[in-house]
Amino acid sequence: MKQQLLFVTAMSSMSLFAQDCNELFISEYVEGWYTNKALEIYNPTNTTINLSEYMVIRYSNGSSSADATNAIQLTGSIGPKEVHVGVLDKQDPLGTGVEAPVWDELADKADAFYCPVYDVTNAFYWNGNDAVVLAKGTVNNIGGAVLVDVFGKIGEDPGVGWSSAFPYTGAGDIVTEDHSMIRKPGILKGVTNPVISFFDPLLQWDSIPPVVIDDLTGFLVGNWSSLGEHDCDCNSLSVETIEDSKPEVTVFPNPSNGNFVIGNVGDFDRIEIRNSLGQLVHKIEQPTNIVNVSLDARKGVYFVNLLDSTGGQTTRRLIIK
Repeated sequence: MKQQLLFVTAMSSMSLFAQDCNELFISEYVEGWYTNKALEIYNPTNTTINLSEYMVIRYSNGSSSADATNAIQLTGSIGPKEVHVGVLDKQDPLGTGVEAPVWDELADKADAFYCPVYDVTNAFYWNGNDAVVLAKGTVNNIGGAVLVDVFGKIGEDPGVGWSSAFPYTGAGDIVTEDHSMIRKPGILKGVTNPVISFFDPLLQWDSIPPVVIDDLTGFLVGNWSSLGEHDCDCNSLSVETIEDSKPEVTVFPNPSNGNFVIGNVGDFDRIEIRNSLGQLVHKIEQPTNIVNVSLDARKGVYFVNLLDSTGGQTTRRLIIK
């Protein structure tokens, strides 16, 4: 008998009121060209979590049910305030079409590879119109799983992808297809109630357009430069203690038009601002506690790296629109 996870009723055991910074959640979703698919999962807690207790489930093209072929058990573990990057397992350099290998830069980000054979499990073969679920349980008992987080809306087919304007299915600009979606820093827990009237992709996520270009085809392939770490307000809760004596570094406004303020930087020796390709676009030596920046740069994701005399580094993500 086919095991189903229905949109409204099947997850009777799910937690509806997850506590802040108390459970894993999806921190980044990569929907790149062809096989360039990845999912970043963040551990906001102060303990290491065993990933073998969790799975990823894909609901394709508006489907409201899933079985074992749509799910994959995760492997490994995530340390406190760390992430796990799962990448679609396409590594044959001679592969073509749907078997084309993921780009080397994306493969280098992987903590684990998943779903090498579509007919066995297609959980990591999403496009910009598929709902993706993180659940606690096993693929052999999907109906008894506990919902941990969901990207998209189970049971809704938005066409090619969800968009930037209500009703998010056809209006505005498509922001999920061929994009990376990064969870906003202020999000402290996953979505544990799938009964939602609509999915607003920009409510909890920043949409990052593709920037890597395939020189042979001219296609925009994807953007995965930020995979491997997650900027979250849960990080201000130290693994051991809260450092009340050291104010949190702030970047405001964010997103910005290129004019912004970096605050609480008096403990750092220099500031480096790099683009999504890692290229240095601005540097500030011996900053004062509050720094005003006017950055003439293209729209996109940037990283504000603050370095101290001991070699320590603090990073804040900046979006310029």
